[in-house]
Amino acid sequence: MPRILYSHAGDYVEVLDTTLRDGAQGANVSFTLQDKIRIALKLDELGVDYIEGGWPYSNPKDYQFFKAMKEYPLARAKLAAFGSTRRKNTRPSQDESLNSIVKADVPVAVIFGKSWTLHVDKVMEATREENLAMISESVEYLREHGMEVIYDAEHFYQGYQEDPEYALATIEAAWRAGARVIVLADTNGGTPPHEVYRITAEVRRRFPNMPLGAHMHNDIGCAVANTLMAVAAGARHVQGTINGIGERTGNADLVQILPTLELKMGLRVLREEAPPVKFAKLREVSRFVYEALGLQPNPYQPYVGEFAFAHKGGVHADAVMKVPRAYEHIDPQLVGNRRVFVVSEMAGGASVVLKAAEVLGLALNKRDEAVRRALEEIKMLEKEGYSFDVAPASAMLILLRHLGLYRERFRILEWRVVTGPAEASYAVVKVLVEGRTMLEAGEGVGPVHAIDVALRKALVGAFPELSDVQLRDYKVILPTAVKSTESVVRVVSEFTDGERIWRTTGVSSNIVMASLMALRDGYDFVLQTNSLNKNNIGR
Repeated sequence: MPRILYSHAGDYVEVLDTTLRDGAQGANVSFTLQDKIRIALKLDELGVDYIEGGWPYSNPKDYQFFKAMKEYPLARAKLAAFGSTRRKNTRPSQDESLNSIVKADVPVAVIFGKSWTLHVDKVMEATREENLAMISESVEYLREHGMEVIYDAEHFYQGYQEDPEYALATIEAAWRAGARVIVLADTNGGTPPHEVYRITAEVRRRFPNMPLGAHMHNDIGCAVANTLMAVAAGARHVQGTINGIGERTGNADLVQILPTLELKMGLRVLREEAPPVKFAKLREVSRFVYEALGLQPNPYQPYVGEFAFAHKGGVHADAVMKVPRAYEHIDPQLVGNRRVFVVSEMAGGASVVLKAAEVLGLALNKRDEAVRRALEEIKMLEKEGYSFDVAPASAMLILLRHLGLYRERFRILEWRVVTGPAEASYAVVKVLVEGRTMLEAGEGVGPVHAIDVALRKALVGAFPELSDVQLRDYKVILPTAVKSTESVVRVVSEFTDGERIWRTTGVSSNIVMASLMALRDGYDFVLQTNSLNKNNIGR
């Protein structure tokens, strides 16, 4: 590969976020008007240079967004409207798409035009000369209206591979007409990284003074790598979306690109603030977009995922405890994340000790006999279908028992559930609560809800702190291959008391029994940890 060109210290890379436009073109992605406004404000706080708010000609919501944003002045970012070059045989002044951009009344226009002769000849059915005129006249028209123009060269890499001279002619037409940045787009996402580097570098040599950008799609899983390769070859403007959402398999994920450019490649991104403050809101913004879409965050997402800095193997955990950079490429706090130690069948004593310090505030020795016994029980239970990776609270209850710090606050003696064709289910539980037998009934939407209602009734009188506990999430998982209706199921429940979040698990061939075990551990965890805090044990 040719010499990497990015090693100029202090180089600034512009960032255009297209979550609200290209991201919104993804399947099952739909933002309300209020979602778009809130996300735009979050992106402005993050410090991106441009926010591409939408295509005002394509739908009324995008047009309303630009109108609504007049009430929300941006502190750092410039708002951009998207559109296409004029239609063939149409003057710019009569083109509805171009005029919708002008009417959006924003400082920046982003327009795309054709670079690939296939699209010019077969899709638009225009002459190649006409396409060049469409590009230059559209840029000039928007410039005449006082707008900064960013030109997206659609399918540039495909066009360059088939007819490099014509592809170069299209971007030169946009540049000569006054476009401030020429963005090379891998629109079908099929170009591998080494080709992106080669072609971008060749464009840079042909036009050394042309400001270049990169817009990559993820169809072969290389959108992030391709963006970084384009920057390595000389691009100083990148486009992408938060979490990589977008058409087909998505766009380049800015959550991965931004810290990599600055922390790994020595370039600068985002206005004003410097690390560690600069990227501290990255995880927050990522989760905000997931929440707007009603999606669960990807726990394996680089930099910001829940497991991005999770250590499961005992060797890894032991090393990180001594020297964090032994297995962590950056400090998790730089991107608003945190280190996680996972207790599982693969864990060693170090993992258990670190999780105990994190969750329980206990200072333990990994060679402690109680730690060893607890780890053996955890590994034995995982053979039976348990998984404590995402339910560490249940593992900590096991540890407390082996440490002799566990005090039984309640015990479930019996339970019954009645359900039928109607939505309502009924449950009865008999619980021993600090020496007293409590018999309570509950009605709920489904058997699990009903038994949770009954269990809470039995406990909250003796333990009023449980009234603040809420069941946030509930999942049923088949940990082994489905063999029959008697297959073992694993239930994971997530709780919160408004300040902290914890997860517990239960396993049984009876789904209600597995759920009851997870619920029991969820409430028991509160009582045990509150007791530890009250007695100041290990602190």
